Amino acid sequence: MRLLAKIYEPTRGQIRIEGHVNPLLDFATGVESEFTGYENIFIRGIILGSTRKEIKKQIDEIAELTGLGDYLAMPIRTYSSGMKMRLFFAISTSIKPDILLIDEVFGAGDANFMDRAKNRMTSLVNQSSIVVMATHDDNLIKEFCNKALLLEGGQVKYFGSVEKAFEIYYSKE
Repeated sequence: MRLLAKIYEPTRGQIRIEGHVNPLLDFATGVESEFTGYENIFIRGIILGSTRKEIKKQIDEIAELTGLGDYLAMPIRTYSSGMKMRLFFAISTSIKPDILLIDEVFGAGDANFMDRAKNRMTSLVNQSSIVVMATHDDNLIKEFCNKALLLEGGQVKYFGSVEKAFEIYYSKE
């Protein structure tokens, strides 16, 4: 995932990527704890490739998704870890990429937020040309994926249908 996100360079071979990549890998990159939620929306949005004008158009939608209300006007150092995760998720998923990289993004928040997050992810997946997801959640894989890649010791073990990937994965237990 970090190779696809251009965080690391390959040690062998090449990677050719055509299109805008939005990596949902490290939500906290570029976040300033002394800044308010609103200020961090702009900072993180710009890091992810949006313009100030684009962020202004999306700020109400981002704020609504977080469910943080008046807390967005407070420094994020005052937030709980769950509140921070909600903010980071909302900002990161406001970008509409050609290629979406997702690494275990679900898991923080109450049931209401998890429903909103799942709806947001479904929308983002449907708007992206390519989605690469790393997860151990079988249900997410079945719901969002049409191909699966099994890695073992850093080597490709299988690439193809989700059903066959599960068959291979669970046959080794």
